Amino acid sequence: MPRSAYRSRSSQEAIWLMSEVNTTPSTPSSKRQWFIGLLLLALIIVLIWWFWPSKAEPRGESGWGFDNVPVRIAQVESRDFPIVLKALGTVTAYNTANVRARVDGQLTEVLFKDGQPVKAGDVLVQIDPRPYQIALQQAQGTLAENQAQLRAAEKDLALYRGLFKEDSIARQTLDTQEALVNQYRGTLQNNQAAVAEAKLNLDFTRVRAPIDGRLGIRQVDLGNLVASGDTDPIVVITQTLPISVVFTLPEGELSAVLKQVRSDRKLVVQAWDRGEKQQLAEGVLESLDNQIDTATGTVKLKARFENADEMLFPNQFVNARLQVSVRNDALVVPVAAVQFGASGTFAYVIDGEDKVQVRQIKVGPSDGEFTVIEEGVAADERVVVEGTDRLREGNKVEVIGEGTSEPPATGEAAPRVRSAS
Repeated sequence: MPRSAYRSRSSQEAIWLMSEVNTTPSTPSSKRQWFIGLLLLALIIVLIWWFWPSKAEPRGESGWGFDNVPVRIAQVESRDFPIVLKALGTVTAYNTANVRARVDGQLTEVLFKDGQPVKAGDVLVQIDPRPYQIALQQAQGTLAENQAQLRAAEKDLALYRGLFKEDSIARQTLDTQEALVNQYRGTLQNNQAAVAEAKLNLDFTRVRAPIDGRLGIRQVDLGNLVASGDTDPIVVITQTLPISVVFTLPEGELSAVLKQVRSDRKLVVQAWDRGEKQQLAEGVLESLDNQIDTATGTVKLKARFENADEMLFPNQFVNARLQVSVRNDALVVPVAAVQFGASGTFAYVIDGEDKVQVRQIKVGPSDGEFTVIEEGVAADERVVVEGTDRLREGNKVEVIGEGTSEPPATGEAAPRVRSAS
């Protein structure tokens, strides 16, 4: 409303109030109340007159705009934009081994420290070997006894063959001796197997690491009896070099991944911590599951990480980011520049005269920090990222700062939303 019209209206209201005052009976208290009311009314009129704009502004969707609004801007940049899919993943060891005793006995030595790395074949604990040494000696003694019997029977067999040629003994005697030799040979094989078993059991008293990896916390203390049928392992070994991350993606995003995989392209996968503050490791996509989970509509993927610094820990929850492609020469703006209204998605563009243009835009993929603009803006144009509350078409703004469209460096805050649309 123009100031002149507002002043005229205010004058009429004041005259009406004065006429009301004249018709009201005069008492000291009522006069005082009317006087205070008039003062308040005058103050309100002065304030409205002072702050009311000199001319009406164009009305937008939600109110009146203002000139010289301080805003912060960013330039529309043309650069390569990686298309990244984000998912929750679990770090999974390629191999996990529960180390258990294979023979019964007392634990006499513990040769490792909790959490240390080991190689396959390293001795971890020693079980009392004495019973198995005795068993080996018994088996070796029986073997030696039967070897002597076999040698004697073989000599007799050679003698009987000579006598049989001279027709000095019956055929049955020769056959009986040959059967005895064969019997001793079979017994000897059993004895040799018993010796081998005793040696193996003796070797099992030194419990060794079956795989390379890192040890967990020891479950059995020194001096305890252990057995091959124990439920609890002595210690658990997990392979951490390399290690994998298993994550899931919606089936709608599977086609973009399959297109790259079937082209024999290595897809980069990054693992970030839960708060998406720090990148833990970088690896490559290794494999996809062969079916979609019908209950969730997702498919499992596995990524391989060398994990040289061992930042990834088995069963750790991480945020996985899979880069499926790169959009070249994309128009990129900060996500704060994208506005939403009843007429759709738009942005406030600042022209060369620092005036606002409301521009309808079509958005593309976003990484939570930056958004690709498909239509509506051009490279090097300026868009408002802060101070959009009071902006309307044609407003003149005051630029107080310029944002950045540079991609965040490694270690900065991670995107919250990923889209491959």
